[in-house]
Amino acid sequence: MAYPESASQTQSPEISPAVARRRKRWLRLLGGCVLALLVLLAIAAIAGVFWLRSVTQAALPQLDGDLHLAGLSAPVTVRRDAHGVPHIEAATQEDLFVAQGYITAQDRLWQMDAYRRNANGELAEVMGHSLLKHDIAQRVLQFRNTAQRVYNNIAPDERARLDAYARGVNLFIAQHPDFLPPEFALLHYKPKPWTGVDSLSVGMMMIETLDSRFETKLARERIAQKLQNPKLVANLYPVGSWRDHPPTGQIVDLSQPNPISPTPQSDDDDDDEPTQTRLAPSDDLHRLRAVPGLPECDGCQPGSNNWVISGKHTASRKPLLSNDMHLSLTVPNIWYMADLSAPGYHAAGVTLTGFPYVIAGHNEHVAWGFTALYADVQDLYVEKVQGNNYQADDAQWRPLVVDHEVIHVRGSEDVALDVKSTEHGPLLNPILPGEARPIALQWTLYDPTLNALPIYAMNVASNWTEFSAALGQWCWPTQNVVYSDDQGHIAYHAVGKVPIRPRGIADVPIYDSAHAWTNYIPFDEMPGAFDPPAGFLATANARVTTDQTKYPLTDEWADPYRTERIYKVLQGRDGLTPKDLLALQTDIYSEVDQEMGHRFAYAIDHTAGTDTRLRKAADLMRSWDGRLSTDSAAASIVTSARAALRPMLLDPKLGDLARDYEWSESNFALEEIVMHANPDWLPPGFKDWDAVLTEAVRRGMQKGNAPTDPSHWTYGSWHVVDLEHPLGGFLPIVGRMAGTGPQPLSGDTVTVKQVGRAFGPSQRFTIDWSNIDGATENIALGESGNPLSPYFRDQWSDYASGRTFPLPFSSAAVAAQTRHTLRLLP
Repeated sequence: MAYPESASQTQSPEISPAVARRRKRWLRLLGGCVLALLVLLAIAAIAGVFWLRSVTQAALPQLDGDLHLAGLSAPVTVRRDAHGVPHIEAATQEDLFVAQGYITAQDRLWQMDAYRRNANGELAEVMGHSLLKHDIAQRVLQFRNTAQRVYNNIAPDERARLDAYARGVNLFIAQHPDFLPPEFALLHYKPKPWTGVDSLSVGMMMIETLDSRFETKLARERIAQKLQNPKLVANLYPVGSWRDHPPTGQIVDLSQPNPISPTPQSDDDDDDEPTQTRLAPSDDLHRLRAVPGLPECDGCQPGSNNWVISGKHTASRKPLLSNDMHLSLTVPNIWYMADLSAPGYHAAGVTLTGFPYVIAGHNEHVAWGFTALYADVQDLYVEKVQGNNYQADDAQWRPLVVDHEVIHVRGSEDVALDVKSTEHGPLLNPILPGEARPIALQWTLYDPTLNALPIYAMNVASNWTEFSAALGQWCWPTQNVVYSDDQGHIAYHAVGKVPIRPRGIADVPIYDSAHAWTNYIPFDEMPGAFDPPAGFLATANARVTTDQTKYPLTDEWADPYRTERIYKVLQGRDGLTPKDLLALQTDIYSEVDQEMGHRFAYAIDHTAGTDTRLRKAADLMRSWDGRLSTDSAAASIVTSARAALRPMLLDPKLGDLARDYEWSESNFALEEIVMHANPDWLPPGFKDWDAVLTEAVRRGMQKGNAPTDPSHWTYGSWHVVDLEHPLGGFLPIVGRMAGTGPQPLSGDTVTVKQVGRAFGPSQRFTIDWSNIDGATENIALGESGNPLSPYFRDQWSDYASGRTFPLPFSSAAVAAQTRHTLRLLP
């Protein structure tokens, strides 16, 4: 039955004309306000862009003419070449280092300030609460106090050179109070005066990046407790591999696996007391490092490649040496190229922003390059603590040493922090909030007897005797050094103070007093070679010890693939040229990726029910040449399948702990598990390894949103390099001005060109002693930290394309390349 609608349902109440007019006026007023606000915001944004451009323009350095610097004893000439690299010539070495500090500050002052704040735990003071966690970690790790200790104890002449560099930086700050780099204006603060201690703090930052791996020991302990199976733990944590090629310089048969067996595992797991204490969550172990930091990509490890070849294998009949150091890629680059000359000193290469001298490069007679050694120089001790006392190794109770820290936080109250230490080192508990045990970090960095800085001595060495004497004083970070000279000699040596541990290396926290360090490995008993029979030496962070090595250096080496590839490409070849070495530095062939691709293809062929898409993927992988080029579809399929396979294997056994698993040979561990079809790692629900690997390919393509036809899924469509200014995340406009934006990237973490999204070769260097002016050096981006400088990004195209250019050295070559000349006058 239908009912008539009421009037209230069928008729809207009438609105009077007056009310309607008032509504229209309010709507017009509201619309006008919104429009005005949008216009004001647009004007403010445009004004902000113009303001930022104006302060950036005003901060460009003077490159020509005359400048007066108080305290110089004589004029200093600064010639900049076609890439803006400063060639500084001074009448005295003191003037030289004053000028180096001044010129570096011209191009990189804000980066210098950010680096010292990064090391000292002072970033929150200018960048706010989000950096507090980072600052707490740096204060606990005592980098600022350690830098001060080293400064107080180094030789007076070393301290004088650091002070000279600091004077140069401070002269620039004093001369440009209103025209500093734009980051200071954006963050609204002024830099404090520079000190010699600050330069050492910057050095501490590099030591932290290259020598600190204590987090791995905590994670390994957790994972071992979860697995409760030593065999599975050993699978995840291999020590060296059959692919290793230690730099002995002996001629080896590359058609056969390396017969050298891995260093035996220590038995510390059996000796240490078991514990059921809840361990720190992984989020607290991976601390924020703002500039630069540990790589943010899976499989990326701070490292490098270097090699040296004697004249009997080169086209010029003179030695060739190459080095490319792999680090996080920052804006600007961590390295600053320079050529420094004064009576008794002439060196060129890359300098560490904020630190004097040339870190890697050459002088008139010798050349050198670095890779990370990965030596184990840290131990974790579970201490016995009662109140403010702890039990020392001699069983006596002693008071904890307490350092009172105050962290300034922008926009918030200061944070007080008490850092407590035992005889072993600082207690890490403030940065391990889930950890109930008092855990102290013992580190060679904290040894008050270690204070030598031999970089200057390396810079002025003229032969192997002088150079190796300098290397013998090297304390940290632990490194592999390759060497060549104008007399035709080549050499390799591992450097750094590495503890002698009679009980062996402890890969997990220590509970007893029996693991005390008794001394450091003597320099002459560290791995090394001089003018070896093979006429060739190379390192790439993989194992450098042999069965004949007296002392173990570490249980954690890098994956062996880069070293193995270098040996296969170079050993036994004659007539080598710098062009050949650049081709190897940019090499993107991966034997393990190719082998895994074949194994994935075989699995698909032998798995029932596969679809057309999977079979097409198999065809692409089986015919692939193993090069991870940006146009390769097979590279996409293989790398995505490997990434998908890892959680398939780890998650069933480790659960949430799977994300804690990090090991520098994790790629080799995965290869061994797969290639040996290890039944212990077969995931539940799969009948055999073919089914597992087929599913890994399917999941990899699914997660990567591969097209229906996988042949169209090019590697460079998703594998990119994208460098961002440190302030890019806080101020997007800075990111757009200073960043590179995503660009297709070839290679991966196991190719000689070891790369990630913001990780890779930070520089590339090669020297042929037949032509010192032909020595090439190329950094990512450019010399300047100012986006409006012509030298901000002028090297990027060459770097990204695998090209390079000479760094002039002789007076005639520098004069021919000079584009700007600045005279610094007393």
